[in-house]
Amino acid sequence: MTPRVALLTPFAFPSVRGNAITVERIARGLRSRGVDLRVWDVSAAPDSRIEPEVLAFAPTLIHAFHAYRVGPLALRLARQAGVPLLLTITGTDANHDLFDPARAHVVRDALEGAACISMFHESMASRISEGLPGLAPRLRVVPQSVFFEEEQAGPGSADGHGVVSSPAAGPVLLFPAGIRMVKRPLFPLAPLDDIMPRYPGLDLRYVGPILDPGEGDALLSALRDRPWARYLGAVPHHRIRRLLEGADVVLNCSISEGGMANSVLEAMALGRAVLAADIEGNRSLVQAGVTGLLFSGPSDFAEQVERLIADPALRLRLGETARERVRERFGPARELGGYLELYGRLSGVLRGA
Repeated sequence: MTPRVALLTPFAFPSVRGNAITVERIARGLRSRGVDLRVWDVSAAPDSRIEPEVLAFAPTLIHAFHAYRVGPLALRLARQAGVPLLLTITGTDANHDLFDPARAHVVRDALEGAACISMFHESMASRISEGLPGLAPRLRVVPQSVFFEEEQAGPGSADGHGVVSSPAAGPVLLFPAGIRMVKRPLFPLAPLDDIMPRYPGLDLRYVGPILDPGEGDALLSALRDRPWARYLGAVPHHRIRRLLEGADVVLNCSISEGGMANSVLEAMALGRAVLAADIEGNRSLVQAGVTGLLFSGPSDFAEQVERLIADPALRLRLGETARERVRERFGPARELGGYLELYGRLSGVLRGA
């Protein structure tokens, strides 16, 4: 007997949002291990349609991503079907919604109703335990891994804007993230204004969907007078690899992360030098001076980015160490084995990793 899993996600493929990429990778891997699994995208259909479909699927387990967006529906379905709920929390859940007066009760109800709660890093488990100490026995850490789709054949360059296929005149900085406030897309611009004159041809590239229209408008407005910086749009995930490989430095300027940013993990897996905000979520991947560099403010960002721009040997050393770290600690076997173990425990189906 194999697990029969209904996986509910706030966004699913072909969306290029982080949750969609994570869920697609996990679902693909679990199916390859024999799990009978179906994915429901709650942004694509109303609850009234999803509920009867899930119940007709007759799962032995419900696995939901995102406590606030998906938790209430997933918990309701688990109770109707009489099966356990595995809830994977995101950075927004643990870092923001759990402590937001308007949203906290929704997140807490979902967490308290779940049979098991998984997260990508111990730092998120600690944060939840601080707010809800009674949940500690149900918390499990399952680190993420990396998967790159094969690039689909077709006309045009990797980004569709003609900038990747042509050689860059100077250092390339890549900011891969959905454009929203928590990612701080405007942050690098002022420090780079001072650095840019010393590095003719410097090219800052933003790639990712605009998730916050206000933040998107502010970014596009800020780029109008900066010809050295450009927004490439929402690029399909199968083209991300080439964009990352074409970058000298990959940036993460987030206020918070859910333990592991897909973009940072992917950049490290490809041996790229990473410069990331010195926050708990990024420290789960980036060891300062070993697998990348961290910064704590605008002046520190300027100093660290200039170090990387000016020192190709440093970029190479950090990138190669990062690649090896991902290979050792964040492989698909560990991620899939973690979920298979949880599925087996929760549904009573014993599966090997």
